This record gives sequence, C-alpha cells and structure tokens, in this order.
Amino acid sequence: MANYTSQHILNTSANLLGFCLFVITSLRITNQIETHIIDELTSVIAVLLTCSCIFSFISIRTQNEIKEKRFETIADYFFMVSLIGILIIILLITLNLTK
Repeated sequence: MANYTSQHILNTSANLLGFCLFVITSLRITNQIETHIIDELTSVIAVLLTCSCIFSFISIRTQNEIKEKRFETIADYFFMVSLIGILIIILLITLNLTK
C-alpha cells in the first residue's frame, strides 16, 4: 500500500520543528522574561513535532501494512496536537496575554 500521508507529515513536521527551534533560540538570546510561557509551550511543541517526525518516518520505512497505518495515525495525532499548540502560541503573541 502506498503511503502518502506520512511523507507530508514528516516534511511539514520537520519544517515546523526548525521554526520552533528558531523561536526558542530567539527568545533565549533576547532574555525576555515575559515570554517564559511562550518559551515553555514552544519547547513542548518541539518535542511533539519530533515525535511526529519519528513516527511518520517509521511508518514510511515499515513493510507491515498494519504497523504502517498505526504509526501513521500516531504521527497524525502528534502533528494535530502540535498544530493546536502553535495556534495557542500565536494567540498568546497576538493578544499579548504573556504580560
């Protein structure tokens, strides 16, 4: 069975992971105390995106169709939770709720 969703999840998760690491580094360099919540949330999202990358990669590499679908579903859930977390961070930044 061809596995197309996992390839998209892997690519997008890796890109968003790089963005999260950029945000974390930027917040650390500027030493902004009021962005502590954003820093913590971004770190958690980076971990979730890493898990999504790992499971989607395993899904692509496995030969067992049942395991492939299971790993793809797990990667999808990690990815969706990460997207919701990114939305929360965007809302915090936009609404200035971190002050």
